[in-house]
Amino acid sequence: MLKYYNYDIVFQEIPDEVTLAINLTCCPNRCEGCHSPHLWEDIGEELTADELDAILVPYIGRITCVCLMGGDNDKSAVETMATYVKSRYALKFAWYSGREDFPSNIKDFDYVKLGRYDKDRGGLKNPNTNQRIYCF
Repeated sequence: MLKYYNYDIVFQEIPDEVTLAINLTCCPNRCEGCHSPHLWEDIGEELTADELDAILVPYIGRITCVCLMGGDNDKSAVETMATYVKSRYALKFAWYSGREDFPSNIKDFDYVKLGRYDKDRGGLKNPNTNQRIYCF
């Protein structure tokens, strides 16, 4: 099960996209130096298809991408959401994950960021980072 804490329109997470980023909770990674440690907790609302519709509909025509930020506790639910977004909306789909492995159903993903945050190596803007973003 996926739970979300909040969401916002972002412009830097996914290159050249106006992205609705949804912050998911129950993160199992607990990376040292995490910028959002409150997302480790079991808080927020369940992210169902109906809830996702309620979040997305007001932004249709203004966003180009939906990005789930987290969801490492339930990879199969993230894959289900990717399929749902791609089949119901004409939007790109992205996943920011601390995992090291790709989703099994990669056809429904346009972007995937993989890799735990390592405070000594920094995030995606640091040339020494262990994190990678993949575009499909």
